[in-house]
Amino acid sequence: MSDSASISSGIAERYATAVFGIVKEAGELPTLEANLDDLSAALNDSADLRDLLVNPVYSRDAQGAAIGSIADKMGLMPALNNALRLMASKRRLFVVPQMVTRLREMIATEKGEVTAEVTSATALTDAQTAQLAKTLSANVGKDVKINATVDESLIGGLVVKVGSKMIDTSIRSKLNSLQNAMKEVG
Repeated sequence: MSDSASISSGIAERYATAVFGIVKEAGELPTLEANLDDLSAALNDSADLRDLLVNPVYSRDAQGAAIGSIADKMGLMPALNNALRLMASKRRLFVVPQMVTRLREMIATEKGEVTAEVTSATALTDAQTAQLAKTLSANVGKDVKINATVDESLIGGLVVKVGSKMIDTSIRSKLNSLQNAMKEVG
C-alpha cells in the first residue's frame, strides 16, 4: 500500500471509529446506516460533491459551509454532520469515501453480516438476490448482504467475492481458460 493510501485509510479509520462509537452508544446504528446510504448515493451522483471533497482550491470555510449545508439538507444525524464539519475544518474531507466504507464494515460486523461483492452480466432480480444471499449465508455461516454490480463483458454467470474468497463462474472466465488451454495444445 502506498504511503498516501495508508495515511488516508488511517485518517478515515479514526473518524469512522469516533462516529461509530458515538452512534452505537446512542443506539442509532440503523439511522447511521440509512445516512450512509444517502451519502453514498450523493457521492455517486454528484461530481460537484466529489470535487468539493478533494479540490484544494476551496478554502476551509467554503468546504465547511458547503458540507454543512449539504449535511443539513440531507438530514444527516448530528454525529455524522458534526464529523463532516470537523473534517472540513481540518482539511480531511478527501477521506469521506473511505470513512463511509469503513463505517459500513463496522456496522456489518456489529450486525454479524458479511458483504458479498457480486458482479453479473445482467441485473439480478430480487428473487435471485435473495436466493444467492441465502445460499452464501449457508456456506459462510453469517448473514450475507449483497452488493451487486453489472458488467456486461462477463457475457453470463457471476463473479462473487466474499472476504478473501472469490468464485468466478462467468462465461468470460471460462472462455479465457479455454483459450489458454488451446494455446498450450498448439
